[in-house]
Amino acid sequence: MQAAASADEWADEAQESGFKPLTAEEAQKIRQAHPSLSLWAVLAGQAGVGVLVALAAWLVTGQARMGWSAGYGALAVVIPAALFARGLSRQQSARHGNAALTGFFVWEMVKIALTVAMLFAAPRLVNGLSWLALLAGFVVTMKVYWAAMWLGSARKTRSIKFLKN
Repeated sequence: MQAAASADEWADEAQESGFKPLTAEEAQKIRQAHPSLSLWAVLAGQAGVGVLVALAAWLVTGQARMGWSAGYGALAVVIPAALFARGLSRQQSARHGNAALTGFFVWEMVKIALTVAMLFAAPRLVNGLSWLALLAGFVVTMKVYWAAMWLGSARKTRSIKFLKN
């Protein structure tokens, strides 16, 4: 009974502040027009960008070692991110606040540890390693997160304009 009372209080406060909740039809319209972007889609984008950066490094310099270095830098982003996405997707049952937050932080720590381990292993795994090419592959591939966030915010802006029309 107390949860219902607090929900009613929250609804009253939202109406007083000028907040207008979406109707079910408006929410469904937005979901159909703009499906959400999954972690796996961002990961696929990162892998594609990583391949492009590695090919560009190889073609621009004419040296295969530059391509391998840039590709390894991209892998140092993609492999830990894939493990992170897999861990979070398997954790769907943990919907309670503390369990979900703890799981997120654990998988984020695993991702960071694996990234650092891969960077430490790079000189032994890539013959003629170029740290500059590796860094370029790493940074450009990591920036796909920002591109995905930018595209997501652009979609939200279009959704708001769509509702106003």
